Amino acid sequence: MHLFSSRPHILALSIALALSACGGSTEEPLVIPAAPADQGAAEVAALPTVAAFVDTSATNQRGDARYATLDTNAGVRVLGGFLNIWKPLTEIVDAGVSAPAAGAFPAVVASSWSGVPNDGSPDGQVLNAAVHQANIDYVVKATANRTPDQAVQAYLDDRRGKGYSVTDGMGPLTNAWRNAAQQTTSITTVAADATAVLYNDSGNNTGVAGSANANFGSVVDLVNLVGNNASTEPAKRFYKYARPYRWSSSVQVLPALVPAKSSNPTTDGGFTSGHSAEAMRDAVAMAYAVPERFQEMLSRGLELGESRILAGMHSPLDVLSGRILGQASAAANLADPLNAAKKAAAVAQAHTALMAATGTTADTFAAFAQSGTAANDRFADYATNKANYLRRSSYGFAPIAATNVPATVPKSAEVLLETRLPYLSDAQRRVVLKTTALPSGYPVIDDAEGWGRLNLFAAADGYGAFNGNVTIVMDASKGGFSAVDRWRNDIGGTGKLVKQGTGTLKLAGANSWSGGTELSGGTLEGDSAAAFGSGDVYVSGGTLVANAPGALTISGKYTQLSGDTTLELDLGGPAGGQGSLAVSSAATIAGGTLHVKFANGYKPKAGDVLVVITAARLRGKFSAIKVDGFANVTPNYGATALALTIGN
Repeated sequence: MHLFSSRPHILALSIALALSACGGSTEEPLVIPAAPADQGAAEVAALPTVAAFVDTSATNQRGDARYATLDTNAGVRVLGGFLNIWKPLTEIVDAGVSAPAAGAFPAVVASSWSGVPNDGSPDGQVLNAAVHQANIDYVVKATANRTPDQAVQAYLDDRRGKGYSVTDGMGPLTNAWRNAAQQTTSITTVAADATAVLYNDSGNNTGVAGSANANFGSVVDLVNLVGNNASTEPAKRFYKYARPYRWSSSVQVLPALVPAKSSNPTTDGGFTSGHSAEAMRDAVAMAYAVPERFQEMLSRGLELGESRILAGMHSPLDVLSGRILGQASAAANLADPLNAAKKAAAVAQAHTALMAATGTTADTFAAFAQSGTAANDRFADYATNKANYLRRSSYGFAPIAATNVPATVPKSAEVLLETRLPYLSDAQRRVVLKTTALPSGYPVIDDAEGWGRLNLFAAADGYGAFNGNVTIVMDASKGGFSAVDRWRNDIGGTGKLVKQGTGTLKLAGANSWSGGTELSGGTLEGDSAAAFGSGDVYVSGGTLVANAPGALTISGKYTQLSGDTTLELDLGGPAGGQGSLAVSSAATIAGGTLHVKFANGYKPKAGDVLVVITAARLRGKFSAIKVDGFANVTPNYGATALALTIGN
């Protein structure tokens, strides 16, 4: 709660301040508005009441695949949303099968299966014909229209080690990563005889691990450990859903991958995609180690999944399930307390090694990681990555259930954001996942825990909604994202944002939250017109920055107290443009500093008049005004605007 008594210097504001309006001499007392109202306790994301994957992941073992069921195997259970589309057959263990020791598994196990649909011995029953048909038709169309570049990528993503493939999501850091990890691959192109010869990768996939790699072994260890308890084999054996080319002869398997087709369909299920699951968990581990490439690595993980569709080897539902199992498996291992020291060592080692390799420092590394262009980093475009991530999260399937069911957040899922949002608490990270989740109702993704609805790409851009009081404390001395971060989501809700600490938080979405904003420490930057939602903005400490492409709009009141407060306007033009402040209601300036900077090459000349603030009602004045490059500036306070005349 804001207490005036805690700020003695404000008592002087009860005295009338003489301010001239357009040169007049009318005096009136300056009344300081109250801070935005308390909106109550922050939102929480409760734990699901069902069994947690992270608590039972050890049940997901390849060797137990024949006996896996929903009740006994976490990997099978987490993909249970598929049961709304397809029902696999089960049977009692027959006399010819040697069951495990008594008590180890239940008697009901996955039945034997042919792996060939419609051969007279069906392996299951289609429950939603529309979704099933759309699933196979998607592959028919995708394989009929794949481009030569997609064909090459699909081949490489099939035959290379997945850990090697996804590291090109590191963009400008790719070569440094591969050299440090000592990664190798023998699959560098599509051989001329690939249509007749099966080539297997003889490289080392993720690299050299442990003490054998003194500079990067801990990082490789991290990537390897997320594969623990992550087998897709139990799900394949339980669900018994065939690969798309076995459902339809119209699916055009990539010719160079024909030699890779299994000759034994009974051990070659399509659901779930092993390549997709492995790519996702590897990408998550690498994003954890180098969060400066978080969204790009996730994008690469899902891209490899789509390569499986373009190859004709898997269907969209196979690939969606791989995303779910991959991120659940990664989270289970990252959340394991026994891996805490390994995580910390990997993050530290990754940054030390990559900075040394790229000639960067803690202050320049993040910018270098994002310095790629379309010519050398196919993940350089944020908007494209975001659109592709959303598309690959549902593949255009129509909803089969209500789309407005509130999201649940799986136990320990917040660990996936631990390095990307280090200044938030675990509870806050859970709310981020809750408020950025995918809509409900789409095929496969509605598992009981919520793994399928996680949108990690959006979660990396902060909250999707503020409800209650959301207090963000950033410590710039910790560096990285604790020093500077940017949220690009469109933030809604009825809550209030309170920014504290010494770090800088930039807001770039089309925001609409209504409970207001209070800045008491550090820097809060508005990089979009509606950066601060629809409520009041109250600056009691720190620096508020206006850096929107046009005017930064405050939909409610703007209040700036005296003392250590600064309003920074990064102007990109003379009036009403980038960096100016437009207050829809009253603007009250009780002191503090106005600092005007110039952006995008703009610089005014002597005699120019800059209208920097407009308001429905402007009262008060700044204690100091600084304009970069100009020592002589005359402020002109009007009833509804502040203009600065640039002197010689």
